[in-house]
Amino acid sequence: MATSAFTPASQVLERHQTFFNDKNVIIAGDIQDSYPAIMSANQVKIHCTQFHTYLRLKNSVRGKNTYFSLLPEAELYAGMDTLIYYWPKTKSEAQFQLSYLLHNMPKGSDIFIIGENRTGVKSVEALLSDFGTIQKIDSARRCGLYHFQADSRLAFNLDEWWLSYHLTIENQNIEIKSLPGVFSQKGLDAGSELLLNALMDRTDIIKGNVLDVGCGSGILSTVLGKLYPDIALTLSDVSSAAIESSKATLNSNNVNATVVASDVFSNLNDKYHLIVSNPPFHDGKEINYTAVNALIKEAKKHLKLNGYLCIVANSFLPYQTILDETFKSVEVIAQTTKFKVYLASH
Repeated sequence: MATSAFTPASQVLERHQTFFNDKNVIIAGDIQDSYPAIMSANQVKIHCTQFHTYLRLKNSVRGKNTYFSLLPEAELYAGMDTLIYYWPKTKSEAQFQLSYLLHNMPKGSDIFIIGENRTGVKSVEALLSDFGTIQKIDSARRCGLYHFQADSRLAFNLDEWWLSYHLTIENQNIEIKSLPGVFSQKGLDAGSELLLNALMDRTDIIKGNVLDVGCGSGILSTVLGKLYPDIALTLSDVSSAAIESSKATLNSNNVNATVVASDVFSNLNDKYHLIVSNPPFHDGKEINYTAVNALIKEAKKHLKLNGYLCIVANSFLPYQTILDETFKSVEVIAQTTKFKVYLASH
């Protein structure tokens, strides 16, 4: 039997395709495939919060109706009567995204929430039951599909969703600000801490143009910018929430930098003296090396002569081999039982 090109969540939606044929549909949330580009409906608009998803879908037949941002613009909702929401990997991110989507969807809209059971999608029943009628309408492919109709609009105020905490590093008091779903949202993670300490032991490499790939809430760059104010910082991430979090963190600490949406190097053309990263190796719940492989293999093209790539990784991940294949010099400059910091130069 042929396997579907679509995720289990989209396969469940396909079973209900006839319902959407005459609807004006917004598709949002954790979109993992191209089903939104081909599903049949009167009108489809797609809102992406991940830049690599946007890049994939903007080249489809629905490209002109595909948008990338943290929050959709008001015109996205105009004339729309149905929302399909793909449940993401964290409940806090789902609460955040559903709050702004349901705050703006026209009254009486049909809301469909689809997600894999292992991601905790069933918690949507408790999440929305106070605001209207919600029921599970399908269960297949280890997914749950829910239908919701709101009695009234949900309140949403972006200011209420920010989390912040303070770090003291080298006598610098640094405030970190972040939104739901952003890595290291509630504190400095052990990997980034090890990477920062390793970098501060190698002040000779921190100069000129510095790029932070997968910047998250902007911790690495903000610390480097405070301690080495002469460097020129660029931060990149695929996540719109990470981009806005990094901007807020940099602004809160009076650090100047350029922040761009980019799928690894897709939107970056400059060359750098130093590229730093605490790269992700998960895509949702799955281990996925695609981004970090691209980061390592393409870094040389984005490094100045005698430039450096410095990354931290879980010790069990197979990065040493790919680094050795790509760079002439690779050394482990810090490690614990759980993490290693690699410094590569060409």
